[in-house]
Amino acid sequence: MVKNTQNKELQRGLEERHITLMSLGAAIGVGLFLGSSTAIQKAGPGILVVYAIAGLIMFFIMRALGEMAIQKPVAGSFSQYSHDYLGPLAGYLTGWTYWFLWIATCMAEITAVGIYMQYWIPDIPRWIWSLAALLLMSLVNFLAVKAYGELEFWFALIKIVTIILMIVSGAGMIIFGFGNGGIATGIHNLWSHGGFFPHGINGLLMSMQMVMFAYLGIEMIGVTAGEVKNPQKNLAKAIDNVFWRILIFYVGALFVIMSIYPWNEIGSKGSPFVLTFEQLGIPAAAGIINFVVLTAALSSCNSGIFSTARMLFNLAENGDAPKKLGGVTKNGIPGFAVICSAVVLLMGVLLNYVVPAKVFTWVTSIATFAAIWTWGIILLSQIAYRKNLNSSEKKTLKYKVPFFPLSSYISLVFLAFVLVVMALSPDTRIALYVGPSWIILLIAVYFLTGLHKKNSKGIVKEEHIS
Repeated sequence: MVKNTQNKELQRGLEERHITLMSLGAAIGVGLFLGSSTAIQKAGPGILVVYAIAGLIMFFIMRALGEMAIQKPVAGSFSQYSHDYLGPLAGYLTGWTYWFLWIATCMAEITAVGIYMQYWIPDIPRWIWSLAALLLMSLVNFLAVKAYGELEFWFALIKIVTIILMIVSGAGMIIFGFGNGGIATGIHNLWSHGGFFPHGINGLLMSMQMVMFAYLGIEMIGVTAGEVKNPQKNLAKAIDNVFWRILIFYVGALFVIMSIYPWNEIGSKGSPFVLTFEQLGIPAAAGIINFVVLTAALSSCNSGIFSTARMLFNLAENGDAPKKLGGVTKNGIPGFAVICSAVVLLMGVLLNYVVPAKVFTWVTSIATFAAIWTWGIILLSQIAYRKNLNSSEKKTLKYKVPFFPLSSYISLVFLAFVLVVMALSPDTRIALYVGPSWIILLIAVYFLTGLHKKNSKGIVKEEHIS
């Protein structure tokens, strides 16, 4: 039963291994298994450069988040930090936009579930599988947070082990010829089909949206801050570990794939993951990999519902959402917030029914816009946070952004550049209509409902987190 109470606390039941795997699970989803083929077709092997550059920017963003989260571990994380350091309106916009981000992302994930399930049972419409996935993951989010973390740990571990096996076995094929009659394939495919940059700079630019979507979810570590045991120790370790692991998984996996197979054939002959395992002589490789990517989509959806619920909880705590969303179950779960997010996600099921061919591109583009807003706010909040510290406080910071402030400003410019690039493609331009319209709608609600008057009086509730 969900209790509508503000004095019930979220539980600190998540350990470092939980939050590390949860963030990996959130970030390694359809962006790698379903979206990477699209990015490869746009940029060719040069996509590795885009992933590396974007990865460096994400490193600075994560360090900025960590600098604040380790000093002040609260539920809502960057929504609360923007509220504190940029003002109540910024906190309000960020909290609701991050909720919107994961709503769009979860729509992409449940869309992927429908696609994967049709591999086994093609006669059942995609939207039915999407609805089933949504209901299942919503129920999972009512588990006690430690049980939820444990389940997500194993969920994420399945796809991580698969990626590692693919990288190791693929490297064996490249160097020693495993599965290829003892003939090493080498890495000539990286430049033998039109060069390393077959579509030039334009191809690299057009791939940026999908690359940035792939990194979406890494910031979820900040959202878990209110439910982490010993946050000052575990958050720093988790933030550094997650970044490097995701970079290795993405760049490492795609390096192996494009070394073994010509980049211009990837996506036309089935999943490169399936092709790699079939080449090694593993029977039923297609079914095994389809199961793995199915769990990947479910895992990311699971993390997304977790994130949206915690963000709504924080908004309710600050008075920026209905008080009922701050209610928790006897297990310390923000139950009303979970239900609210799940109900809105039914729109994703409807889109899969109405426009199944377009829904994936639409929702990933919209999610990328919301992610860029969130990452930009993290950087701006951290810059403002630093300005509020005196010289002695700056010296005693436990976890600092390298090369500050240059790294933070370069990261902001990069994010703005990605938005400009998204405007150049008709497929991603929809995000620049929906995203700003969402922000304008939020601002209108903020002033029409009188939230600006409440916040101008300084009525801000404290976080109730043990």
